[in-house]
Parts: sequence; C-alpha cells; structure tokens
Amino acid sequence: MTWICMLPLLLASIHVFSGVSARFVVENNSIKVLSPLSLRGKHDGSIGNFGIPDYGGFIIGSVVYPDEGANGCEPFDGQPFKSKSPLPSVLLLDRGDCYFALKVWHGQQAGAAAVLMADSIDEPLITMVSPEESSDANRYVEKIGIPSALIEKSFGDNLKEALKKREDVVVKLDWRESMPHPDQRVEYELWTNSNDECGVRCDEQMNFIKNFKGHAQILEKGGYTLFTPHYLTWYCPKPFIFSSHCKSQCINHGRYCAPDPEQDFREGYQGKDVVFENLRQLCVHRVANESKRPWIWWDYVTDFHIRCSMKEKRYSKECAEGVMSSLDLPIEKIKKCMGDPEADIENEVLKQEQQLRVGQGSRGDVTILPTLVINNVQYRGKLERSAVLKAICAGFKETTEPSVCLSADVETNECLERNGGCWQDKRANITACRDTFRGRVCECPIVKGVQYRGDGYISCEGAAFFPCVKLDSTWAMCSPVSTCHLSSIYSLWTCEMYDKQWRLLENQLKGCKCPQGFKGGGHKCEDIDECTERSACRCDGCSCKNTWGSYECKCKGNLLYIRNQDACIERTGSHFGWFITFLVLAAVTAAGIAGYIFYKYRLRSYMNSEIMAIMSQYMPLDNQHNNKVPSEAQPLRQSATA
Repeated sequence: MTWICMLPLLLASIHVFSGVSARFVVENNSIKVLSPLSLRGKHDGSIGNFGIPDYGGFIIGSVVYPDEGANGCEPFDGQPFKSKSPLPSVLLLDRGDCYFALKVWHGQQAGAAAVLMADSIDEPLITMVSPEESSDANRYVEKIGIPSALIEKSFGDNLKEALKKREDVVVKLDWRESMPHPDQRVEYELWTNSNDECGVRCDEQMNFIKNFKGHAQILEKGGYTLFTPHYLTWYCPKPFIFSSHCKSQCINHGRYCAPDPEQDFREGYQGKDVVFENLRQLCVHRVANESKRPWIWWDYVTDFHIRCSMKEKRYSKECAEGVMSSLDLPIEKIKKCMGDPEADIENEVLKQEQQLRVGQGSRGDVTILPTLVINNVQYRGKLERSAVLKAICAGFKETTEPSVCLSADVETNECLERNGGCWQDKRANITACRDTFRGRVCECPIVKGVQYRGDGYISCEGAAFFPCVKLDSTWAMCSPVSTCHLSSIYSLWTCEMYDKQWRLLENQLKGCKCPQGFKGGGHKCEDIDECTERSACRCDGCSCKNTWGSYECKCKGNLLYIRNQDACIERTGSHFGWFITFLVLAAVTAAGIAGYIFYKYRLRSYMNSEIMAIMSQYMPLDNQHNNKVPSEAQPLRQSATA
C-alpha cells in the first residue's frame, strides 16, 4: 500500500492529547532456508509496503546475489537472475543509497520472482515503504508486482557467505501464516479519506474502491465478510483553536481536523469540508448497516466521487444528498447521526474513530493512509483489486473460501496441466482437481447433487444414485439407491434404455449396481434385513436392530458390543470381580510385609551374633567388664573399611 501522507502534526496531536505513545507494528512473513543443510532454519522478513505479497501462498526459489551493483540502485543489464535450476530466482540486495521500491523495481525488471533486502545494521526489522510522491517514483512504484521483504543483517551475511562458497541456497518465502484465519468470516476495514485532490495516491485509492466494489458487495451480501470503513482525523492544540488554520481545517471547535486539500488556506476547499464529508460517509455506513444493507457504502462513495468531484468543484452537501436520495438512503437519519459540526461538544462518531486509530491487541496504530486491516492485521502491499482480494481470501480457513476468491484475477490454473495430478474421468469429463487462489486441491467432486467419495488423487466413486437423463420417452430404470457406472453401451449415469433396445441389450447392461447393505440387480434395490437374513448379533445377551442399509447390535446391561468379534464384554468390570481382585492383592501384600519383617529380624539377629563374636577377640565383653583394661600397646581402633 502506498503512502498518501505521513502527517507528522497529525500523529503528534493525537498522541499528545490521548496520552498514548505511538506503536507501529511490523508485519512479517516467514523465510525458511531449505539448503544448504548448515543454514537450515526459519527467519522473519518484514513485508514491503509495495508490490504484491503472496498472501495465502509461498514461493520456493534459489537465492542469487549480484557480483556488481548489489545495492540495486541501478538497472541490471539484461536478465542475469534467471536461475540455473527450474526454481525461480530470489534476488538478495543490500540496503542503502536509494529507495527500497527502486531496488525492487530493478530486481523485477531483471527477472527476479522476489527480492530480499539485507539490512546494513543490526537492528529490529522495519517496514519498507514507498517513497514520497514524485514524478520519478510514480513511474515505477505502481508497476511493482513481485513481493519483497527486509531481513536482518546477520541472516543476510550468512546467505552471502554461502553464495560466496558457490553453495546452492534455496529458500521458501511463506505468507500463509501472515494472514490469520480464525473462523469462516473475514473482518476487514479500510482507513481512507474523502479527499480526492491529494494527487496520484488519492486517484489510486479511489480507483481501488471503484474496482473492488463488486467483490466487496458479493462478499458482504453472502455473509462471508464484515467490512467497516474508517476515517482518520486529528486534534487542533487548544492554544490554536481560534486561529485561522484550525478554523479552516477543523469542526466541533478544533476537535476533529483534516489537512487543507490544496495546501492553500486562501482558496479552494478547506480541511473542515473534508472532515464533514468523512463524517457523512461514516454515517452512511452506520445507517445502511442498521437497515441490513451495509454494502451500500461502496455505491455511495463511488457515486459521490463521480458526481461530486472536488476537482470539478461539486464537492458539496447538496451533491451528497442527491447521491443519497438516488440510493434511497434516509437523509434525515444520516443528518441526525452527523450532529452539529459547529457545536462545542464531542461528536460520538468521530471520537470513536480517533480511539480506534490507536493500536488494539496485535494491531499497531494506523499511521499510513490508506491502510487496509484484515482480521486485525495491517495489509502490506499495493492497494490493488486482485492483490487485496487474494489477501482477504487468505483470511478464510483453507477450502472454506467463497467462489469469488477464484476470479480470473487470482486463478492459479494448476488444473490445466496434467489435471493437477488429481483423479479424473475423461470420458465423463469429471475431475477431482479444484483450483483455488492458494493452488489446486484434489477433492472428489459433487456431480448433479451427489458427492463422490475417495482420496481425490487415485480414486473417486459415486456414493449414491446419480439422476439419470431422460432419453426419448423413457426414464431411468435404476433404483433410487443404486450407483450408476460406465458401460460399453451407455454414457455415465445413463441407465435408461430405449424401449425397443431394452430386451436385446439387457444382458450387457452394467450400469446399475446396488450398494452395500442392499440386494437386487440394480434396477430394483431392497434393504437387507441383517437381523434375520444374516443372523447378525448372535452373541449371548445382545439384540439386533435393522437400519436402512445396515444394522445395530446392543448388549444387555452395561456390556459393550464388539462388532468384528460379535461379542459382549464388560465396560468397567463387575463389583464382585473387583472385590475378589482386592482380596487377592491384600493377601499378597500382607504376606510380603510379614516375610520382610521375618527376614529383617533373622538377619539382624545373625549379624548381631557375628559382630559379637568378632568384637570378643579384641575387647572385653559386657560380662567381662571387671577384667583388666588393655594396655596402650593394644589400642582400641577400627578401620573405616570392611
């Protein structure tokens, strides 16, 4: 996404008056080194705020580092970054000397599939942003279509060292975890502005809204997404509330301000005109949401830009009300929502916007206009229809995304080559390959309302009856529960025969087959009563219940039925069994304790007698205490060892 304005005064004002320090969150993608083995590991890369990150996907490529011009500030001659292997090239460049976006642009022109920017100093990762608006930058920024990421200096040095040794360095750039997908609905918001006189960046923003409107409304009407627009305003410092600058740029006595559209306070529209229209567009969404039509916001903003352009001097309240009237929006309700812009009170709608601008949870502050936030993560990259659609679709859990996520803009077309390696039936023109914006998946298809079953790669089979097509005046002769198969005579699912040919070809018919649990030739299928015909559940104490296509066995009491053994067993064991077990264990324990005590007593008695015998050889015993004490030539000492 490109910068429209940074507005240092805006940021300073908000944080001074809100008492909160600015917090900008760097959005990362994963970079995994696959080879060489010595470098294997996972690293973070900060996603560039231009180009098109591959949200929901990944790229595996060989890293290349230019012998000359490694800063990428000058165009590379020819296309030197075509990888020798079939893998795409991931260009490694050094930070410094020129704009990040210019380096990536030169890499794209030289054939790189992605660009890694190695930091020049040891520091936490930062976000690479587009240069300020200029004729030179406008020439290439919006043409960048490859992803890029800034990596830490130490990681970059390791990659360069390996390449210097002529090692094949393969990395995997992965954006699949860059966009969270907590549930089956994606919540996203767009921080924007109604001003259309801020140059190329404003034009790009409005073009996005017009081009993305169709996708946004399909997603919203289907309940797949929850969209909320937001508008950024700033405070006017109290000492300057009555200055001409604040009066021209603010409403509600300096509480909500926007920059002057022409940056000239003496002519044209004023900042407060922009604030008031921002407020109107917020209320359009609020009121439309109350009437269960929140997608009308996209129509209003698009029509307002066309009919009430600031460049054509039609940017007015009267023109806005004309647009609302044509869209059948309740004008009075919207006016009530907007309140009085001259009142010296807080406007609840704009006050809430200023509070929401401050980072919540994992999301950082909104400091760039426009900013797209998807599932509470700030989107990085070009604000362009197909790129944004892919990022939003990445917010859905895999295989749960709506069909709009597979528009021509994001289609991978992997099913066109070798059917994506999935199962297919060429004769019936059926395939298990399904294209998604993340790539192909092999899933057995649903054909004419019936789900095929199988792994999707090797096999898929019909699990129920396929409605047969009516030919001539004869309907299908298959049973409603049979499965139709190909035969040498009939096409798939065509079980019916012409009346005149039926008897001649009946013996060759292979199209109808009763599934498991049913009997018959396929033209007529009946449920098998396993309880009587197969004598199921023959174990003692169990009962049998027939079901459609199967059967159920149940054991008496608390017994559990084991189907493959046709037997009933205890779930937890009987109380009597537990009592006997307890008695046996208690007896064994008591015997063990008694044996231990007996053994210890006998051993101790034996040891005492042995010690007494030994000591009697060196010193008087207790019953000899009146004898003479040994002399100094016979000292009473014992060795510390045995």
